[in-house]
Amino acid sequence: MLIAVAAFLLVLGVIVFIHEFGHFAVAKLFGVRVLVFSLGFGKRLAGFDFRGTDVRLSAIPLGGYVQMWGDLPEDRSGSSDELTAKPRWQRILIYLAGPAMNVVLSVGLIAAAFMSGIAEQAYQDMPSVIGHVVEGSRAEAAGLVRGDQVIEVDGKPVDRWGDLMFALQLAPEKPVLLKVVGEGGEREVTVTPEIIEPYAIGEAGIQPSFRTQVADVLVDTPADRAGLQQGDVLREVDGLPIYGPGDFIEYVQERPDVEVMITLERGDAVLETPVTPEMVEDRGQVGIRIGLFRKLGFGEAVVASVRYNAEIVTKSVSLIGKLLTNEVAPKSALSGPIEIASISGRAAKRGWRELIFTMGFLSISIGFMNLLPIPVLDGGHITILLIESVIRRDLSTVIKERMTQVGFMLLMMLMVMVLYFDLAKNLPSLPGM
Repeated sequence: MLIAVAAFLLVLGVIVFIHEFGHFAVAKLFGVRVLVFSLGFGKRLAGFDFRGTDVRLSAIPLGGYVQMWGDLPEDRSGSSDELTAKPRWQRILIYLAGPAMNVVLSVGLIAAAFMSGIAEQAYQDMPSVIGHVVEGSRAEAAGLVRGDQVIEVDGKPVDRWGDLMFALQLAPEKPVLLKVVGEGGEREVTVTPEIIEPYAIGEAGIQPSFRTQVADVLVDTPADRAGLQQGDVLREVDGLPIYGPGDFIEYVQERPDVEVMITLERGDAVLETPVTPEMVEDRGQVGIRIGLFRKLGFGEAVVASVRYNAEIVTKSVSLIGKLLTNEVAPKSALSGPIEIASISGRAAKRGWRELIFTMGFLSISIGFMNLLPIPVLDGGHITILLIESVIRRDLSTVIKERMTQVGFMLLMMLMVMVLYFDLAKNLPSLPGM
């Protein structure tokens, strides 16, 4: 709990500071007087004056804000340093600067993670070829086998593993029609992903086809004590070939407290290492994460990070569409502060690489959310300014106030729903929705 809280405050603090600094810097650039720069909401706990701006730490650590002169109707006096005295294009850039800084932060952090040798998410770009089918899974029941390549999901072409997983995760307990190509030629298979609680996402029981490589070694685990290293490729266990991650995982899960001999590649060398899996949650585990491990150079890491961020935005747009059409349950798509704290805590325990990667992921997600055209959010302000630019006049104060009130109510309703889902995920005794 302490790790989760500390990680949450660090992650959210950095993201909020960068976001609000974007608003602050561009506002000052255009000559707008900034009254308050706050990390958190509510009562002022501490702070200092910076060139006429009250930089403060507030009591509720769930966001932050920048208050500019002229933000509130009662503060407007026609002064040239008011926000409303500036041209609309400048105000749009001020509101856009916060999410833009979230994008910059995300690209930088994820690129740094890729350069440091994080378990790269490159498996998402791998061909949609099945390397392992979990015994007793829905995929096995549907007739999927190793070597099958999925080429369509519900009539839509796919060729990347990440797209296949995204479609299956968003269809818990719903039949999904797959067109696959295997040894017997082309065929259609219907699989119904099993719902994974408490997150309400789908799991079919398939894994991609790639080398069983150690992406990370957890501290003070059997693998750590045996000397396994990031980048090791697992070839055999007790003399049995390892064709994919599932082969190794299933073998050690069935042998807690039993020594196994692992044959691995490390560079050009082939080594044998004894490891004794320990019992964790009623199954044997050695303490490694399997994935694609590769350190990227600066340019390659930046390109990969930009591509990854663009994919997050694209999938977020798709997710909103599926939410609006009731194709996806809100519980599986929405996360709030409790879930963010849980995610941050798990990332912190896995190491600083995972923590900065998680911070980057959350930064682009928060930046995207702030651009939604909901009054109160940055995207809502930008939408109003664009409408005014098209009609070439300001909307009345009454209309803006009503829009703001509606936006605030929608935001509060969303927060209540998200908090309920957070509690339902972390306190299973609550009824699901």
